[in-house]
Amino acid sequence: MSTYAALTTLPDRERAEALAEAMENFLPEPTGIGCFEIEDGSGRYEVGVYFDEEPNSIELALMAAIYGAEPFAVSEVPETDWVAHVKRNLQPVEAGRFFVYGSHDADKVPEGKVALLIEAAMAFGTGHHGTTLGCLLALDRLDRAGFRGRNVADIGCGTAVLAMAAAAIWPDPVIASDIDPVAVEVALANVAANGLTGRVTCVEAAGFDHPGLREKAPFDLVFANILKGPLIELAPDMAAMTGPGGYAILSGILNPQADAVVSAYKSNGFCLVSRDEIGEWTILVLRRVQSD
Repeated sequence: MSTYAALTTLPDRERAEALAEAMENFLPEPTGIGCFEIEDGSGRYEVGVYFDEEPNSIELALMAAIYGAEPFAVSEVPETDWVAHVKRNLQPVEAGRFFVYGSHDADKVPEGKVALLIEAAMAFGTGHHGTTLGCLLALDRLDRAGFRGRNVADIGCGTAVLAMAAAAIWPDPVIASDIDPVAVEVALANVAANGLTGRVTCVEAAGFDHPGLREKAPFDLVFANILKGPLIELAPDMAAMTGPGGYAILSGILNPQADAVVSAYKSNGFCLVSRDEIGEWTILVLRRVQSD
């Protein structure tokens, strides 16, 4: 059976979210709807709608016109076993002392590495993306410089690979959060698969908005591998939830966007420790300024 994908773009988040919500009542009934910011610095949003049968092009054109979207581009997507496809092509990743792998590569784990099992079928954050890889390298560098995280949070955790990496090298428990309940389920499964149950707590939250996070603050290290806009919005809360001298490792930032993120965090009491680029992505390590 084929799937049909209908994609369009809009100039702002509000209209994109309104269109995505309206498409829930479209006929034929969509099997999935996605709405996300396009990571090219334009500020535009894409809405993708998926169907098990071909949608009516006239009705799609009408919906696009109502919400000021570009005309939908409809394409037929052949049925593919994506999990098998990804497993064939997803190779293990080494990031400093960390080795991120799928169960199909369990025999490739080198001796002496901190091994983190992440299945190909699971949520964002396998270590292959430059943002996740860069955060792992930044964590490894902090640890080698003598820093020891005693109260760590992973905001927007995805697979929880960063939270698990911290829990694997330091003795104190770590808390991970994500706004997506499916991601939280994935994170919990990964934590169990890596034998870290009880060492990593996973909660559903937007930013720091959860009692478990507020109770554990202030943190001495916070990961936030999300996107430029949410990172800038998060800056005041990051300052409030990170203790003096504590670190923030930030990514999900396209290289041209990094200056804006650095400026927002400097305005909220952070200083820049390091700035690294991996491909088109920037990874920032910032430190909360010590109190006088």
